Amino acid sequence: MGALGIIASSVGTILKSCGLHVTAIKIDPYINIDAGTFSPYEHGEVFVLDDGGEVDLDLGNYERFLDIRLTRDNNLTTGKIYQSVINKERRGDYLGKTEWVLKQARVPVDDDDVEPQVCVIELGGTVGDIESMPFIEAFRQFQFKVKRENFCNIHVSLIPQPSATGEQKTKPTQNSVRELRGLGLSPDLVICVHDVSSIYKVPLLLEDQGVVGYFSRRLEMHIETRPRKMLTKWKEMSDRSDWTPACPLDHRLSPGPPCGT
Repeated sequence: MGALGIIASSVGTILKSCGLHVTAIKIDPYINIDAGTFSPYEHGEVFVLDDGGEVDLDLGNYERFLDIRLTRDNNLTTGKIYQSVINKERRGDYLGKTEWVLKQARVPVDDDDVEPQVCVIELGGTVGDIESMPFIEAFRQFQFKVKRENFCNIHVSLIPQPSATGEQKTKPTQNSVRELRGLGLSPDLVICVHDVSSIYKVPLLLEDQGVVGYFSRRLEMHIETRPRKMLTKWKEMSDRSDWTPACPLDHRLSPGPPCGT
């Protein structure tokens, strides 16, 4: 389970703890229709959803962290888009565009069948990957379609720490932010990942850094900020699992690009 998936799940967790209905979508740029034909040695194990969809493990992460039920359509791949476009063209009913994300973001995922208020969308891969470019361009256009108050771009970046010096290096983050800006997307929030003792600590660390207050201001949402029962239970679970080996994550984050860009 990658750092991107854990950050996406953790952001959704703290928003859900505020009383919001949250759903999640994972975008994988590969040409495969789904993850079922991947080699587990190269891509990891496949997660099977209730509807039989064979998807990326991050969707299992979303379900566990957010206590929701997702479907195969919550995992979007380049292959699925190509298949949808070709099938429509063959039937003669292609309309020129696909509103996949907008449609799926409104599908209820909680037991009360209430339409989600927030959709966390994870775009897998690395900034600069050629297979990710169509999705980055789609997000660039999407931010103008839904307006600024409905779109928040979080950039997740690794902070390497060479053993020879023990010093954390921000140059990779500076370079990725610069490249992302060049593609028309400016990060609203930069989350730099390193090590924590347990992945279950990540929502608590983000909460301590004031992420809820930031989202409340940035997305112009009235979000409850008083102590919440869900996070109290989450802290108890985190304390119980604190014996696990260190994971490549950290809570260091900053609004906007890091210094030096």
